[in-house]
Amino acid sequence: MRVFADLDELRAATGQVLGPSDWITVDQAQIDAFADATGDHQWIHVDPERAVSGPFGTTIAHGFLTLSLMPVMLGSLYRVDGVRMGVNYGLNKVRFPSPVPVDSRLRTTAQIAEVGDVAGGAQLVLATTIEREGGEKPVCAAEFLVRIYV
Repeated sequence: MRVFADLDELRAATGQVLGPSDWITVDQAQIDAFADATGDHQWIHVDPERAVSGPFGTTIAHGFLTLSLMPVMLGSLYRVDGVRMGVNYGLNKVRFPSPVPVDSRLRTTAQIAEVGDVAGGAQLVLATTIEREGGEKPVCAAEFLVRIYV
């Protein structure tokens, strides 16, 4: 984990790459819980028997489940000391180039693309990529926006 002493040290790291994070396994129980939480019970996610004859041969995670794992993965990559709090502010350019089959292991890397000033702190833009172990293409790419308040 990279620890930044303050926002000035974070600003000085613009352009640097953080990671990769620890691996996270996405299992069927997690996919089912996400389906229950969101109401998205499409068979490709929650019906293992039907999914065997589908395009991926198994169930796959929801794209938004994959995206929702970003904060926990980023939390293992960096910390900024000397601040009150950080909040997720939004996303830019979200893409899901390849699926996440059940029981896949995922991890992320993030490049510090920008650290700009906002009232009371800074806005961090992280160019993130989530990869699947053994996968040829990323499973998610997005610019993740974090507001950090001092």
